[in-house]
Amino acid sequence: MKRFDSMNVIPLIDVMLVLLAIVLLTASFIVHDKIDIQLPKTENTASFNPEDREKLNLSLDNSGQLYWDGEPIQTDGLNQKMAQLDRNTLIQLRVDQAVEFHFFVTLMDIVKKYQHDNITILTERKS
Repeated sequence: MKRFDSMNVIPLIDVMLVLLAIVLLTASFIVHDKIDIQLPKTENTASFNPEDREKLNLSLDNSGQLYWDGEPIQTDGLNQKMAQLDRNTLIQLRVDQAVEFHFFVTLMDIVKKYQHDNITILTERKS
C-alpha cells in the first residue's frame, strides 16, 4: 500500500473561500436596516428616486424614539443638529405606522423650526 505523507488542502481552501463569499454576500442583504419600522401602506404613491445630493434619514419608531441616520438621538440633540444642517439637504422621514401622532408632530415642528422644506415621507405601496 502507498503511504500518504501529506494531504492536499488546496481543494478544501477553495471550498471554504466560496462558502465565505456566500456568507458575506447574504449577510450584507440581511443587515440592510437595523431599525424596525413598519411604514404605512398607500395606494396612490410615487416611486422615490433619491437625487445625488446630500440627504438625511430621520426615523421614528413605534415607541417614539428618534433616529438620525440610524443612530438614536434625543430631542435636544435633534434641535442642535437641525440648526447646523444645510437647508438644501433632502430629509427622508421614515415613520412607523403605529407611532402616536404627537411624536410625528413634534418631529415636524423641529424640522419646520429651522425652515427645512425639502422633506419626503416614505411609505410602502399596497400590494
